[in-house]
Amino acid sequence: MTITIWHNPRCSKSRETLELLKKKGVAPTIREYLKEPPSKAEVEKLLDMVGGEPGALIRDGEAEFKALKKKKADLSRADIVKAIAAHPVLLQRPIVVAGKRAAIGRPPEAVLPLLK
Repeated sequence: MTITIWHNPRCSKSRETLELLKKKGVAPTIREYLKEPPSKAEVEKLLDMVGGEPGALIRDGEAEFKALKKKKADLSRADIVKAIAAHPVLLQRPIVVAGKRAAIGRPPEAVLPLLK
């Protein structure tokens, strides 16, 4: 199974999750999403794989989020997809994708069930 980490090397949680994967013997494909931004279709797919509330995938502390002048709870799924595709810094990080499942690495240990 291919494992990919949507990674931001400047993020401590992203670095910790990558290190955790390596300690578990996993050599993931690294997708630096700020250098290779996701398309709307990729964001949609991530939302489906992560499951739960779509708002969990968007970071609300970033200036780009504040510029939307909306609360996270007021954003529709389409709003979230559009915002992340336009401003990849808004993507919650890290996200680990394993097969047809994904998890947000907050805390890093949250991705461990994907390895089973």
